[in-house]
Amino acid sequence: MGRVITVHYNNKPLYNITIENSYRGLSGILKGLGTSCRKLCIVADSTTGSLYLDTVMDIAKEYADKVVSFIFEAGEQSKNLDIVGNLYEKLISGHFDRKDIILALGGGVTGDLAGFTAATYLRGIRVIQLPTSLLAMVDSSIGGKTGVDFRGYKNMVGSFHQPSAVYINTSTLQTLTDAQYFSGFGEIIKHGLIKDMKYFGYICANIDKLKRRDTNVLEEIIAGSCEIKRAVVENDPEEKGERALLNFGHTLGHAIEKLMDFSMLHGECVAAGMAAASYISMERGMIGSSGYNDICKIIKELNLPLDIKGVSAEEILKVSKSDKKMDAGKIKFILLDGMGNAVIRDDVTDSEMLGALGQVLRGV
Repeated sequence: MGRVITVHYNNKPLYNITIENSYRGLSGILKGLGTSCRKLCIVADSTTGSLYLDTVMDIAKEYADKVVSFIFEAGEQSKNLDIVGNLYEKLISGHFDRKDIILALGGGVTGDLAGFTAATYLRGIRVIQLPTSLLAMVDSSIGGKTGVDFRGYKNMVGSFHQPSAVYINTSTLQTLTDAQYFSGFGEIIKHGLIKDMKYFGYICANIDKLKRRDTNVLEEIIAGSCEIKRAVVENDPEEKGERALLNFGHTLGHAIEKLMDFSMLHGECVAAGMAAASYISMERGMIGSSGYNDICKIIKELNLPLDIKGVSAEEILKVSKSDKKMDAGKIKFILLDGMGNAVIRDDVTDSEMLGALGQVLRGV
């Protein structure tokens, strides 16, 4: 078992994504990065730290000159500049220099926060992503997009900063709550819909095994998503074109996330946003009703919500206008021009979005 996927930049190897079912292989990653004379800072939230910090720290201590940890309170509310400032203080007081390394141990919040800190501390130090949530394994740990929320606006402050390595330990998925686990499928379904219907079909064919958290099927699913994201990121590392396709479901999803004050998980909000974008695609004749129904069906089968309570379509639309994907006053909206073929459009109207959101808010 185990996989290694290499991400390239300008046709040259940039870093490896290693998929294993334990942390046994992490020692080889550290050794390969020459950490023996370096300082390492393991960043984790309070939940993940209690589960995996000791294991990772014991491994790291064998391959580094000094290892420290930085623990912050779990939750999206911690993904802000104040926590970044506290982490800067930790690094400064520990005399971390440009050749030292941050290890981001946790889900998307940890990966984004630690990655942004690595991007900006001393104008950039190395970071190793150690994702522990399904969502982070298939999405946020790959591709170098880092960022924090600003006054409730999702990922409004950020930077591109590629990791030195991504190490995925799939055994950590067994400790996730059901909500956290199934949230990851928001991004997984997205990858199939925008690029690969064979992959989408594999997801559909293995619903029961995925619900049971079958190790072998999960490894296939994670590797498939990593391959799709790798290909997109290599073609457009700084989101100047094709990489924007990865935002399918995110424009309205991020607005829902903010309005719900992050009480809904990211993947849940993306799923609702995908349903809305798919409805617009159907209404425009870009996909058929059968395709739209298939999308809604798999979202529901993987325990992702398609009925959002407590917010209105008008509120969601208003907040979406503050999304960072705006371009000259127009929203860059991702639609499906056929199943498995995402496209960028800047002509989606307010009435189309309101109509689609009405479907989602009613439970489709």
